[in-house]
Amino acid sequence: MQNNKSLFLPLIVLVLVVTFYSAAFVIVEGRQVVITQFGKPVKSVNEAGLHFKLPFIQDVRRIDLRILSWDGYPNQIPTKDKKYIEVDTTARWKIVDPLKFIQTVQNERGARSRLDAILDGVTRDIISGNNLVEAVRNSNNILDVIEERQKELESVDEDGEKVASDMQEEVTGEVEPVEIGREKLSALIIERAKKELLPLGIELIDVQLKRIAYENSVQKKVYGRMISERERIAERIRSFGKGEQAKIEGKTDKDLKAIESDAYRKVQNIKGKAEAEAIAIYASALRRDPGFYRFVRSLEAYEKSLPKETKLLLSSESKFWEVLRTGR
Repeated sequence: MQNNKSLFLPLIVLVLVVTFYSAAFVIVEGRQVVITQFGKPVKSVNEAGLHFKLPFIQDVRRIDLRILSWDGYPNQIPTKDKKYIEVDTTARWKIVDPLKFIQTVQNERGARSRLDAILDGVTRDIISGNNLVEAVRNSNNILDVIEERQKELESVDEDGEKVASDMQEEVTGEVEPVEIGREKLSALIIERAKKELLPLGIELIDVQLKRIAYENSVQKKVYGRMISERERIAERIRSFGKGEQAKIEGKTDKDLKAIESDAYRKVQNIKGKAEAEAIAIYASALRRDPGFYRFVRSLEAYEKSLPKETKLLLSSESKFWEVLRTGR
């Protein structure tokens, strides 16, 4: 009888230990638990610490309480203005009703599958209902910047009229204004997707359009059109620059001719004064010795009348010989 008691006591202790481990469970921070009985959810617990359940007949389903991320697959979507683009979307979500979550999607894998279907569908509807520019830009700041630059480029000509660069007007015309914007499109996606996700026990926190690109088949054509457009604008800018160059060169030539004309006038004035002074000096010198004047003029006459390297045969009675010999 004593041997039976010694065997029965450890058995009772073992049963109690197994029962305790089957009934007790711990919830750590950032987790929540759904207790199921025969596979059916009965209650949820989201407070961290030690908790208990009915042993053996109830199970614990642990669910993440933290904010989770979702990354969609790039989808090809046609916009309202018939431009085919690839849209890559990302989102953040959390489980707010564990019982609904277990009853509808079972686990995170099932939740991500439903997120794929709902978010991709809503994103496609929103993007396809708006022009491409709405998904790319948030505001019209670029138009304001171009307008400010255009005002800075305005100049005043000689007649007092404003002259603006027509290239800037052309660039401004190519930029399409934004009416909704990228952030508001994300807000519309969140608003519509939230309504479909709440019955699943999921709260959608944020949706962002992570990447937008042209579809591969049209990307090369778009790049080619962009290059040709930039080349056309560059050619217009070069033409404008050549016109400005011609204006500057014309003004430079005009200023140069004015400077040369003024310099020529001053030179001629100085030269005239010098020649007048030289003539006065010559006249004064010649009045003192008329014979010397006649001698110099005779030599100048001979010099002008006889070419260089001329050989002369003169007689002793030649007046020219007399001049050379006596100097008279």
